[in-house]
Amino acid sequence: MGGDQMERIVLFDGVCNLCNHSVQFIIKRDASEKFKFASLQGKTGKRMMTKYGLPPDLNSFVLIENDRVYIKSTAALRVCQELKGTWKLFAILMKMIPTNSRDYIYDIIAKNRYTWFGRKNSCILPSPELKKRFLD
Repeated sequence: MGGDQMERIVLFDGVCNLCNHSVQFIIKRDASEKFKFASLQGKTGKRMMTKYGLPPDLNSFVLIENDRVYIKSTAALRVCQELKGTWKLFAILMKMIPTNSRDYIYDIIAKNRYTWFGRKNSCILPSPELKKRFLD
C-alpha cells in the first residue's frame, strides 16, 4: 500500500458492470494504492460481511476502513476523498447533501443497475499487475 497505513477494503458486486467500472475508476485514480478490493460473491467478501455483521443480501458498495464499515453513498464519498484530481472537492460538496437524500438516489441506481448497465456471468479477473489489489 501507499505511505498511509490505514487499511481500506472496497467490497463490490462482482457481476455488476457498473460496479466493475467503478472499481476500474478507483484503481486509475488511486496511484498510491490505498484501496484493496473483494467481490461480495467471493470468499473474502462473504467473510468480511459476516465479520462486520452485514446482512448477506446487502446490495451496496461497502468500504471497510480500519475496522469501520461505510455503505452506499457515504462509502463512495469516502473513497472519492482519497482519489487524485477533483474528486476530493466533489466528495466535500456532495457531503453537504443529507445522507438520506444521497442514499435515496443511490438506492434507485442500485435497484436498476443490472437493467441499466448489465451484468456479467462471473466476477472480473484482474490483470496480473492488479492481482495484488484484489483479496480473492
